[in-house]
Amino acid sequence: MPEKLFSAEDRKTIIAAIQEAENNTSGEIQVHIENHCRIDVLDRAAEVFETLKMHQTKERNGVLFYLAVLDHKFAILGDGGINAVVPDDFWEKIKDHMAALFREQKFTQGLIDGILMAGKELAAHFPHQGDDDENELPDEISFGS
Repeated sequence: MPEKLFSAEDRKTIIAAIQEAENNTSGEIQVHIENHCRIDVLDRAAEVFETLKMHQTKERNGVLFYLAVLDHKFAILGDGGINAVVPDDFWEKIKDHMAALFREQKFTQGLIDGILMAGKELAAHFPHQGDDDENELPDEISFGS
């Protein structure tokens, strides 16, 4: 079970990071964790992105952190709105930072750092809209098999 990689306390900390990042932006961040990725990791992330309906945000500013833990694969996938405004190497820099922490077995910290880095960029381009800003997607971590 992919849930076992992260303790209940780890999951709460990751969700808190999502909420902290989303506090300053209209953007949406989700984390999906599963054991295996039997196709290209970006293709699988795109499937999950669609399944979670992340492409339906008003400003197309959703970001998915996808992890296939047993296969040691992960991807960060941004929607068209955020991809249009970040530097070309933005996601790769976050991924490199996370990978360095993952190599040290710091999975929770790697995810938190990546989430907060993405949140900072989302806030710069898609600032929080005050009371009119609704949380369009759940902050809970989703799990696959």
